[in-house]
Amino acid sequence: MLLCSAARVIAFIGVIGMVGQSVLLAEDGKFEEGTGFSMFGTQSIKGVDGTKVEKDPVCDRSRRPKITKVQPDEVKPGDKVVIKGENFGTKECLHSVSFNAAPNVSTNYKFVDESTIEATVPEAKGGMTFITVVTGSGNAQSRAVLIKK
Repeated sequence: MLLCSAARVIAFIGVIGMVGQSVLLAEDGKFEEGTGFSMFGTQSIKGVDGTKVEKDPVCDRSRRPKITKVQPDEVKPGDKVVIKGENFGTKECLHSVSFNAAPNVSTNYKFVDESTIEATVPEAKGGMTFITVVTGSGNAQSRAVLIKK
């Protein structure tokens, strides 16, 4: 029985090895090396829209964002907060700002510069919450902020 299990493992590894290779059967049944997905005419790799690529922002993925301060740190829904930090990137690289106490509520925010964001506190339950900033190079979370009701 042990031999049978070992044979199955070896056969499985052989199949995995074949799947990992870029070798596919052509229409005539012969193997073609390096064909990858191009053989199937997959839409995602059929060509490149140059204008879309030119407009796509270049976000420095090596510079992770960091929140250093939130002012004020005691707020009510509707109040404005100023989020200070590092590496927020460009306006196009800033994806979202959210309050953990209101996970399903969209937060209005304004990109000021690479180190400053202004946000409006959404309707949320009172208590301690964190603010999360998501950029093209990652996300950052603030220290706790108190939402008063």
